[in-house]
Amino acid sequence: MTILKTTNLKKRFGNVIALNGVDLEVNRGEVYGFIGPNGAGKTTTIRILLGILQPDEGKATVFGKDAWQDAVEIHKKIAYVPGEVNLWPNLSGGEVIDFFVKLRGSNNKNHRKELIEKFDLDPSKKCRSYSKGNRQKVALVAAFAAEADLYILDEPSSGLDPLMEKAFQECVMDIKKAGKSIFLSSHILSEVEKLCDKVSIIRKGKIIEAGTLDELRHLTRTIIRLKTKEEIPALDEVKGVYDIKKTNNNTYTFQVDTDNIGDIVKYFSQSGILKLESTPPKLENLFMHHYKKNGGVS
Repeated sequence: MTILKTTNLKKRFGNVIALNGVDLEVNRGEVYGFIGPNGAGKTTTIRILLGILQPDEGKATVFGKDAWQDAVEIHKKIAYVPGEVNLWPNLSGGEVIDFFVKLRGSNNKNHRKELIEKFDLDPSKKCRSYSKGNRQKVALVAAFAAEADLYILDEPSSGLDPLMEKAFQECVMDIKKAGKSIFLSSHILSEVEKLCDKVSIIRKGKIIEAGTLDELRHLTRTIIRLKTKEEIPALDEVKGVYDIKKTNNNTYTFQVDTDNIGDIVKYFSQSGILKLESTPPKLENLFMHHYKKNGGVS
C-alpha cells in the first residue's frame, strides 16, 4: 500500500530551480532513504510533503490525500523531526516532549520513559541549556513516543554522538517492525545503508537514481582481493576487470563489474585460488559515482 507519493514535483524560488520533476513512492512498512548533499532539494521536498510549501507543478499525496489541501488531516498521522531543532527556551525537555505527545493524543508514559533513558536525556533541564545533540534528542523522543503511521525525518541524527546514533537506528527498526513507514532524508550514507529498503539520490532538484539497495549496487564495482598458486595470465584483458594491482606471491587486488563476477571467478580459478576476499559495493561508491559522472558534488 502506498503511503507517500510525489509525481513530477517542481518548485522554483525566483531564478533558482529547487525541484525539477521529483517522483517518489513510499509503501507501508518501508524505510525510504532520500539522499543528496546540502542544497540538492531534500528539505524543499519535505516541506511540500508537510504542506508548508505549495509546489509550482506536480502533486504530492500522503495517505492518498493532497499534501497541501489536506495538511491538517495528514498531520494527525505523521511525526516529523527536522535537522535543526528549535525549542522553547523556558520549558524543560520533558515539558516539550509531553506537549507534543499530548497534541498527538498519545499517553504511553512507559514508552516515553524508555525513550528518554535510551537517548540518555535529562528531561528536567531547561531547553536553553541544551546542546544541539540534546535538542535533537528531545525531538526524536517526542516523535518516537507519538503514535504515527509515517515518520518524516530530515537529517534526524545531526548532532548525535555514535552511541546515540545507534539508539536512533534501533528506534527506526522498531518502528519498521510495527509496520509503520519512515521517510529518511540524510547525507550520512552509512546510516542510510543500514536502515533503508529503498533509496532515491537527488541532485540539483532531480532524482538521478532510485531503487532498492540491491538494485542500485549492480551499478558499482565489487573489490576482489585474491591470492593464487600460479600467476593469472592476461588478467588485464579479461572483460569487466579494472584497476589491477599485483604484489609478490601472486596476490592481486582489482575491481570487477558485479554482473561479470561469475565468469571472472571461473577464469582465475584455473590458477588455483589460495585466498579470496570480496568486498561488496557500498552506497557511498554509488553516490560518488553519480555525482562525479554528473559534474561533481554541489
